[in-house]
Amino acid sequence: MSHATDTGLPFMKMHGLGNDFVVFDGRARDIAITPALARLVADRHRGIGCDQLALITAEGPGDAHLTFWNADGSMAAACGNATRCIARHLMDDLGRDALHLTTARGDLAARDMGQGVTSVNMGAPQLDWAEIPLAEAMDTLELPIEGGPTATGMGNPHCTFFVEDAERVALAEFGPRYEHHPLFPERTNVQVASLIGPDHLRMRVWERGVGPTLASGSSSCATAVAAARRGLTGRCVTITLDGGTLEIDWREDGVWMTGRTAHVCDGVLTPDFLGAL
Repeated sequence: MSHATDTGLPFMKMHGLGNDFVVFDGRARDIAITPALARLVADRHRGIGCDQLALITAEGPGDAHLTFWNADGSMAAACGNATRCIARHLMDDLGRDALHLTTARGDLAARDMGQGVTSVNMGAPQLDWAEIPLAEAMDTLELPIEGGPTATGMGNPHCTFFVEDAERVALAEFGPRYEHHPLFPERTNVQVASLIGPDHLRMRVWERGVGPTLASGSSSCATAVAAARRGLTGRCVTITLDGGTLEIDWREDGVWMTGRTAHVCDGVLTPDFLGAL
């Protein structure tokens, strides 16, 4: 079914710590998201503007199924902050304080923590080279790349560099260099992180298919896991990003991510806009 209709296409604009999303609710209507539509909607000058798009559908065994697209039109199996934003919306919509969500990453649990704070279990981290994936077998704790970064999978690949001062890294040059590194056949998210206190990390992120973002949920989870594996922190950490702070807790049942979200506005993409595709 075409995404274009005579009445336009409703959307919601949301963000988690400035990591922003355009969300379509396909539970009651068929909505087809194409790479071209994702790119146009994500365009901050010609569209709505966002880091990722998300589609909510009713398929599967959970309360809802979530599918994600990056700003460049590529698909992402996981998007932590979008999952938290949508979980907050669905809990309000359904009058629930807990949800079972499904994604390409797998089944995810979400909980209302009160006072507008939402927590999502992003699942167990992928620590084996083949699962992340990397191009060849190696120890993922310290890759044979300058700076010795750690590779982690959270349904999408991550490459975390621990540096003395994350603020001083020229992310616009640093990020693309490693997003496309040959060790990562599916490209990778890139993080630079520094320890600024006990179990407290300052992290900046370059997202695969997007660029620099104010925050990233899956990147925060991956960075927390990498820091714990390297003995820099415990398994429960605070991560300060450009857009705010997340609490990450790597438990036996998965990596829990907790923080605030915002539902900014609702709108409708016009038939003229959709017809331009």
